[in-house]
Amino acid sequence: MSKSKRRYVCQACGSVAHRWQGQCPDCGEWNTLAEEAPATVFSQKHDLSSGGGAVEFVPLDAPGQMPQRQGTGLAELDRALGGGLVPGSAILMGGDPGIGKSTLLLQAAAKIARQGRQAIYVSGEEAAGQVRLRAARLGLADAPIRLAAATSVRDILTTLNAMEAPALLVIDSIQTMHSDQIEGAPGTVSQVRGCAFELIRYAKENGTALVLVGHVTKDGSIAGPRVLAHMVDVVMSFEGERSHQYRILRALKNRFGAVDEIGVFAMAGDGLEEVANPSMLFLSGREHPIAGSAVFPALEGTRPVLVEVQALIVRLQSGATPRRAVVGWDSGRLAMLLAVLESRCGLNYSSAEVYLNVAGGYRLTDPAADLAVAAALVSALADRPLSAQSAWFGEISLAGEIRPVSHSSLRLREAAKLGFSTGYGPAELKDSVRGMKYEGLKMLPDLVDRIVAKA
Repeated sequence: MSKSKRRYVCQACGSVAHRWQGQCPDCGEWNTLAEEAPATVFSQKHDLSSGGGAVEFVPLDAPGQMPQRQGTGLAELDRALGGGLVPGSAILMGGDPGIGKSTLLLQAAAKIARQGRQAIYVSGEEAAGQVRLRAARLGLADAPIRLAAATSVRDILTTLNAMEAPALLVIDSIQTMHSDQIEGAPGTVSQVRGCAFELIRYAKENGTALVLVGHVTKDGSIAGPRVLAHMVDVVMSFEGERSHQYRILRALKNRFGAVDEIGVFAMAGDGLEEVANPSMLFLSGREHPIAGSAVFPALEGTRPVLVEVQALIVRLQSGATPRRAVVGWDSGRLAMLLAVLESRCGLNYSSAEVYLNVAGGYRLTDPAADLAVAAALVSALADRPLSAQSAWFGEISLAGEIRPVSHSSLRLREAAKLGFSTGYGPAELKDSVRGMKYEGLKMLPDLVDRIVAKA
């Protein structure tokens, strides 16, 4: 029999190495490689003659009752989930420390419990008294939530199997759970993977909606093995800046609904409050038009959200290297857009510092933001404010073309609903929106002529 090889597993990303080293070659983290027992290698095939259960096959149109979504009582949470909780689903929620994950789930559990359904909240990070103290601060002390402080998966599953299956089971957090069947401390790759598998299997067999709270790394991704995101049905990210009151719940993966749907909340003294119209939240404080400000109708899943893009140009007198600072957008895309403005439009940004900010701490990933950013940059360079009632959207190519984007009519309808009268975008738009004047732009110089020529 050959000698078993040692294997070292990274506790941050789950990659496997055959020798120990200080830095993980895949994720770059230091001192995260830990030795694990080698996997058992079987040299023989399965002996099928000794038995085995038959697998039952069913057609897609087999008669039966389909699982019905159950509302949580929080409209923004239901929207991000695609319409509510699906019985038997597993949800993984990540977010920065202190962003409000436990607060949101405690409020959702209280809503469900007050509707007459059973909700169980298992805390592995806080004592039961600490959770009750937070519930009293949020005004949820009278909610009939079944609360427990435990970290042993064996104890949790033994207790759950002896009672009626709950409608909602919250585990806060999966990194604190421990199984005595697996070697290793809580939070290791093997522990997180094994504990999550046992809890997800219970949820599937009993029709319980399971929510696992996950820690995040310093770059914002969910800590633990990558396979954890594949095991669950829904992966959600709770985002926001501590200096801002708003919080965004974003669906990164959803087997039962649209991806990139968002729910918007505002942190208040008595917990998280739902924001039904997030566009008003991100556009507040625009009483007077200012040079370098443009409004962009972003699209998050099926929800349009109007955000303000701000640009500032500072001319340098000396030969110092100009600075480029970006908040809320991709810095590489800003460099590309500045190069297109200089090459195709003859504008000079090489001797000026450029500062770009998305108001409210919002983060843009939509490529349709190119035209709004370009309008803000040109407006700041010409020191001429744009119309306060105009919205800008469109993707810009390296040739300076303004290309069409998806759901243009939906973006314009959201802008018209909030009182905007003019929309600027790609020239190929065919559908008109009532109460909205639309002007199509073919090339980037057309945008510059509208702003600079009037300055």
